This record gives sequence, structure tokens and C-alpha cells, in this order.
Amino acid sequence: MSKEELILVKLGGSVITFKHRPFYEDLDTIKRLAREIKEARDEKDFRLIVGHGGGSYPHIPAKQYETFKGVIDEKSYEGIAKVQDAASRLNRIIVGELIDAGVNAVSFHLSSSCIAENGVIKKIFLDPLKKLLDFNMVPVPYGDVCLDLKKGCCILSTEMILTYLAKTFIETEKKYKVSRIIMCTDVGGVFTDDPKKNLHAELIPKITPDNFDEIVAYVKGSLAVDVTGGMLHKVKSLLELAKLGIESEIIDGKKPGMLKRALLGEKGLGTLITKD
Repeated sequence: MSKEELILVKLGGSVITFKHRPFYEDLDTIKRLAREIKEARDEKDFRLIVGHGGGSYPHIPAKQYETFKGVIDEKSYEGIAKVQDAASRLNRIIVGELIDAGVNAVSFHLSSSCIAENGVIKKIFLDPLKKLLDFNMVPVPYGDVCLDLKKGCCILSTEMILTYLAKTFIETEKKYKVSRIIMCTDVGGVFTDDPKKNLHAELIPKITPDNFDEIVAYVKGSLAVDVTGGMLHKVKSLLELAKLGIESEIIDGKKPGMLKRALLGEKGLGTLITKD
């Protein structure tokens, strides 16, 4: 019996928030993306997981308390609470707008379902997430603080979460097959320079394990406050999956219609990350 198609989406923090304005979401964009998801699911049958970044919500307290370093002093526990609260507040906004658009979305909290070790995911309790997929509902995980066996706590980026999910589905899942990962950022892919500052920056249409070393100098971290590594981290995470046969594409989530087109299977919308 053939497996059902499963698509993983990340709504980047720079798409759904104004990253230089603390705790300020881009509600118009969130509403539009929710509508595009609904429209795509009405036109095509596929299962979906929608992850999202933290943008101007958890990155601010995470930097203030240095939560990414682990439990370093007594204030770290306050930091864990504040980072989780900030991340979950943004998550409720995303889930609420998806529901309003007609998508049966449910929050999936890594802070209460995951254990890490030295900043690497060790185990996520995925039975509830898989049951949501069985119901054709949409789980919504997000970049979050996680309890860590060695460091006390760590920050899990959405890329780390989606990479773990994709690998787990490859290795253990018999019902669903990850067909692709769609990364919505605030630019149209990976460029030779910052396209917001250099109008002559060129889009890199494809990244593979073979050409990554040639273009790595162009792939720069986020200029805004981001404790999860920016664009370079995204590309490295997606290359891991490319080696396993899962194709990804980085697209412009700020541009209307792009997410819907990608969900319906269109390619060449941004930077494709593939094994060859």
C-alpha cells in the first residue's frame, strides 16, 4: 500500500513577526498564509505539519537570559519560563488564525514533549502528533525552549524539529511519506548577497551537497536578533535531509500566493535544496 503524502512547512519568524520590533506579529501576513494553506488543502489531498519560528517573540528573552547556553545561574529558570511563554503566545496566534481560516490546527509543544542532550533532540513523544495526522488535522510545532539532560535547557529551532520529524518518518513511519519541506522566509531564497541591501544580488536556484562549499560564503546568518543560527543553519539542516532524499525549497513567504503554489507542487519558486 502506498504511503500518504506529508508536507512539512516552516513559517519563518521574519515572515510572521517584525523581528526588530519586540513582540510584534505581522497579523495580515499570518492571515493570508492561513488562507493559502486552507485553499491548497481544499484543492489537493495531503497531510500537513506547519512549524513556525519565534521571530520577535522568544528570541528576545532567550538572548536576555542566554537560554541557549543552558542553565547557567538561578535566573536561568526564570528565562526558561519567559522564553516558553513568549514562544507559546505566538503559537496561539498562528493556530488561532489557521482555525479562523478553516484549518483544524492544534498546537504541539516541544517544551513538554521533548528531551534534548547537549542541544540535540534525543526524544520527542510523537504519538499525539501522529494521531492528529490520522485525523487529517494539522499539528503546529514551533521553535521552543527544551529541557536538556546535560545543559539543563536549550533552544530548539524549527529546523531542528522538522529535521527530526522528517528523519523519524523516514525510519519508522509506515503510513506517511514526507514529500517535501517548504521554508517560508522574508526573501525569495538564498542569494549571493543580502537582496534587501544589494539590488544586484543573484538568486541561487539550487543548493546540493556538491556545490554547498562553493556558495557557503554567500549564506549569511540573520541580521536581526536570532539565537538559532539564521540562513546558514537553515541550509545545513535542509542539506541533511537532501542526502536522505527529501527535497526542500526556500521561498518568499511575504509574497502572496507563493506558499499555496508550493503546497500544490510547483517548483522553481525560490532556492531548491536537493541531493543532486
